[in-house]
Amino acid sequence: MPRYIAKRLGQSALAVFLTLTTVFVLIRLAPGDPAYAMAGPLATSEDIERIRSTMGLDQSVFVQYLRYLQGLLHLDLGTSYSFQAPAFDVVLDRLPYTMTLAIASILLTTVVSVPLGVWMARNAETRRELGANAVTIAGQSMPDFWTGLMLITVFAVLIPIFPTAGFATWSSLVLPTVTIAILQIALISRLVRREMLGAFTSPYVTVARARGVSERELIWRYSMRNSAIPVLTALGTRFASLLNGVVVVEVVFAWPGVGSLVVRALETRDYPLIQATVLVTAVLAVLVQLLVDLCYPLLDPRVRLGKGTAK
Repeated sequence: MPRYIAKRLGQSALAVFLTLTTVFVLIRLAPGDPAYAMAGPLATSEDIERIRSTMGLDQSVFVQYLRYLQGLLHLDLGTSYSFQAPAFDVVLDRLPYTMTLAIASILLTTVVSVPLGVWMARNAETRRELGANAVTIAGQSMPDFWTGLMLITVFAVLIPIFPTAGFATWSSLVLPTVTIAILQIALISRLVRREMLGAFTSPYVTVARARGVSERELIWRYSMRNSAIPVLTALGTRFASLLNGVVVVEVVFAWPGVGSLVVRALETRDYPLIQATVLVTAVLAVLVQLLVDLCYPLLDPRVRLGKGTAK
C-alpha cells in the first residue's frame, strides 16, 4: 500500500506539472494583452509598455516560465492583476464556497440517484421504469444555465422562497445545489440501474435467492456491494469535476466560488490568477481520485492496489 500511494503521488505530481505547463503556454498563445486590459482603452502605448514591464511580460516566454517555476517551488504564483493580492490567496479565499457547493451537490446526488437507480433496476421493462427513464434522459439533456434560470423563475420570482444570487444565508445554497444535482442524478442513476441489472442476473445472486435470502438483503448486501466500485468511481469523477468550479452555475447564481473567479480571470487576462486556479483545482482533483482508489479494497477485498483484481 505505501509503495502504491507513493507511486500514485508521483504520477499525480507529474500530471499536475504537465497541466500547469500546458496552461502557462496556452494562455500566452491566446489573443489579448493583460497590460492593455489593465490600462484601459484610453492608455497610450507608453503606458502599456510600462505596465508590461512591471508585469514582467516584456521578457521572453522562456524567462517568464523559469520565473514561474521558481515561484511555484515557494507557492508564490505572483500577484493577481485584478485583485492586487497574491493570486494563491485569492483562490484559497474563494475555494470554500466551491467546496461547499460541490459537497452539497454530490451528497444530494448520492442520496437520490442510488435509490432511484435501484428502483429502476427492480422495475426494469415496466411502464414505471420507462417513465423514470424519460425523466432521467430529460434531466441529462437540460443545460445547467437553463435549469438554473427556470429554478430562479419559479422559486425566486413567482414563488419567492429562495434567494437568487450570492451566499448570504444557507438557503442560498438550495437552488444552485439542485441545479447541479439534476444532471448528476440523471447520469448516476442510469449507471446504478445498469450495474444492478447485471448483478441481479449474476450466478451468486441466483444462488442466494434460491437459499431464501430476503429481497432487501439481495439488493443491498449482494448486488449493491458488487456494483459499488463503478458507482463510486463515477461519483468521485463527478465530484472532482465539481471542485474544478461549476462555471455556468456559479455565474448564473453569482456564486462567489472558483468558477466565477475563472471567468473574471479570463476576461482580464489575469495570468497569475488563472495559473493559481489551475494549480489548486488540479491538486484537489488528483487527491479525490487517489482517495477513490484507496476505497476500492474496502468495497471489494479481491482488489489489490497495484496488482489488479484477484481472479
